[in-house]
Amino acid sequence: MRILLTGGTGFVGGAVAAELAQRGLLDQTVFMVRATDAEEGCARLRETLLRFGASEVQARSVTPDRVLCADLLDIAAIADSPLLAGLTQVIHCAALATFSNNPRIWASNVDGTLALARAVLAQSRLTRWVQVGTAMCCGPGMAAPVGESWEAGTDEKAHLVPYTRSKVAAELALRALPGLPLVVARPSIVVGHSRLGCAPSPSIFWVFRMAFALERFTCAPEERIDIIPADWCAQALVTLALKPQLASDLYHVSAGMGSSNRFTEIDAAYAAAAGTPPVAPRYQQVGVDGLRGLVPLFEQRLGRVNRLLILRALTLYGAFAELNYVFDNGRLIAEGIAPAPPLAGYIGECVRTSEGVPMTQQMAHDFK
Repeated sequence: MRILLTGGTGFVGGAVAAELAQRGLLDQTVFMVRATDAEEGCARLRETLLRFGASEVQARSVTPDRVLCADLLDIAAIADSPLLAGLTQVIHCAALATFSNNPRIWASNVDGTLALARAVLAQSRLTRWVQVGTAMCCGPGMAAPVGESWEAGTDEKAHLVPYTRSKVAAELALRALPGLPLVVARPSIVVGHSRLGCAPSPSIFWVFRMAFALERFTCAPEERIDIIPADWCAQALVTLALKPQLASDLYHVSAGMGSSNRFTEIDAAYAAAAGTPPVAPRYQQVGVDGLRGLVPLFEQRLGRVNRLLILRALTLYGAFAELNYVFDNGRLIAEGIAPAPPLAGYIGECVRTSEGVPMTQQMAHDFK
């Protein structure tokens, strides 16, 4: 077995690296990292492993000779690398994951991914390529629970952000590539870590802090929110990569109806952890069109900020929340993967580990 993990210094990819450490597979893994040299890439991987709870011994087991320094924007530079030879599995987490209109999104997420797959196939006989996408790529107008579908998200005009459109395009391009044993895994909303809270990354958790501070948002109190922790997501991705036989080539890595929480349940758990009253009695649901009016309230309760950034954040995340999606995870559960821990069960650790972190600092993770 010889695994290639891309994006191992990111949020989901870092959790995958830690999961590989727990399974004793680091010495069988090659890591593709964006770095100036292998030593820098190795140092970043070790720091990421420690941040995700790996031991010092596990972190030190990653050595520069298994680090492939590469950027998805320039795969040609490493296409002939001997580190791509003999691979059996690829877990492709690397992407430009942002809700901004970054002009490099397509070149990185689509063109770069396809170039990497071609380079790997030229040197290796793969048994599995796990392409990590996003369940939100289905676009609006779907009935919940949303089922796995290759057709979902193919309408380019239906996407709320360029990122989700790029992820669908990458999946379809890979599916058309001869000889690639593709399995697409689409995580739902990844927030926190079931044991470490927001210590590995505060990404997206700021949305909850904001909604509870404003006592207003676009979701209804009784609506379910499909959220999973990064470590459970990683367990599912590694299982999909290593299991000899799978029943499908497309999976939602999601909480589903069984592990998703209603907004009121998250509110109660958040309040208990923060030592504050639940916002439910004062909560007001607002439409996306009404979010602009919340900017002054944001400044009043959370401090002065970049108004354009806040409005964009409110609008984007409000539009996703308004979709009210829960993603069917029946295929994943049928593969023997245990259900995800509900957010309400670990949100206390997210609250504790994000105390004192400025809201704008947390938001920076999602607007690169």
